[in-house]
Amino acid sequence: MKRNSLQSSSRPPLHGRAMRFAAVAVSSLVLLAAVLSGCGSTPATNPTTAGDSSDGAELALITDLGTIDDKSFNQGSWEGLVQYAQEKSISHKYYQPAEQSDDAYLNTIDLAVRGGAKLIVTPGFLFGTPVFIAQDQYPDVAFVLVDSTPHNADYTEFKTGPKTVGVLYAEEQAGFLAGYAAVKDGMTRFGFMGGMAVPAVVRFGYGFVQGADFAAAELGMGDGSIQINYHYTGGFDATPEAQALAASWYNDGIEAIFACGGAVGNSVMVAAEAANKKVIGVDVDQADESPTVITSAMKGLKESVYDCVKKFYEGGYPGGQDLVFSASNNGVAIAMSTAKFDAFSQADYDAIYARLAAGEIPIVADQEGDAAVELGSLPVSKVSVTEIN
Repeated sequence: MKRNSLQSSSRPPLHGRAMRFAAVAVSSLVLLAAVLSGCGSTPATNPTTAGDSSDGAELALITDLGTIDDKSFNQGSWEGLVQYAQEKSISHKYYQPAEQSDDAYLNTIDLAVRGGAKLIVTPGFLFGTPVFIAQDQYPDVAFVLVDSTPHNADYTEFKTGPKTVGVLYAEEQAGFLAGYAAVKDGMTRFGFMGGMAVPAVVRFGYGFVQGADFAAAELGMGDGSIQINYHYTGGFDATPEAQALAASWYNDGIEAIFACGGAVGNSVMVAAEAANKKVIGVDVDQADESPTVITSAMKGLKESVYDCVKKFYEGGYPGGQDLVFSASNNGVAIAMSTAKFDAFSQADYDAIYARLAAGEIPIVADQEGDAAVELGSLPVSKVSVTEIN
């Protein structure tokens, strides 16, 4: 491990256009709900898997890693699709790939198309290459690619087809809000446990560090007053190793861990419950997952998918565009209605959110071009980061 404020990180570099927020063309959608709320559970239709001869549907979702009730990308995206489908009595179905591979995803997309799908939602960055291929194979089918833009396997070619929409989020802003709130609430020792060092996870973490630093500066705290352990597990699964690491952090005095890696968060929550410590959730409001969750850094998954589906049927479908949801259009947030803060208030949140929405607070995510900003080069002084390799 190494402790640094301005040292290099050992994380893998980001790649190309899909790996940087700044280079994505921003197109506007109808404004999302004023403040995002957590996703509730939605009854799922029966899934279809490869080789299944079940009837298809007009609206389809292909699940990414995890299940349809994962409290994350699959569930949030599915709930947006289901909401519109039920409002308009449109047949809808989700499909589960046989495995995690481009071929399996393409086979499942083909199954959905043969089942009559007119629009297919694909949640997660792993669909970047499958959708890049499928949009040419099925030119009459619309695709909503959540959390990525279509690209070839080695990121040397990018193309968002005329019936494809790339949906991205300003994760660095959501992470910033979480870090800012936690420090304003009185905490000084944190952990960031990410899954794979993919762009969205990296941006969440970088934003968290900068939000904590910003709050500490407002409070007049000295350099290095905030300590953050920082680690990528390399996957999105709940593992004994992740739980053990979280437990050791809590035992060492860490007050809260920002768990940013799908089911990695479940491992962190188990450790937090045993230690009577705190967790910051990710993607959707995870308050129902564990009493240790004090807030969650959220993306407008349900709202953005609903809006794209609505536009597909009612006009204005932004095919051929990559859309970015940020504070400026209420596309990111932290959970306040279920928050367990001692001092940080709704008024505090509204004030910092307004500044983010107005573009008054720049947050470093990564550089233009292929070179990525290293963790240690982030413009912070109040925060001391210890990278755990």
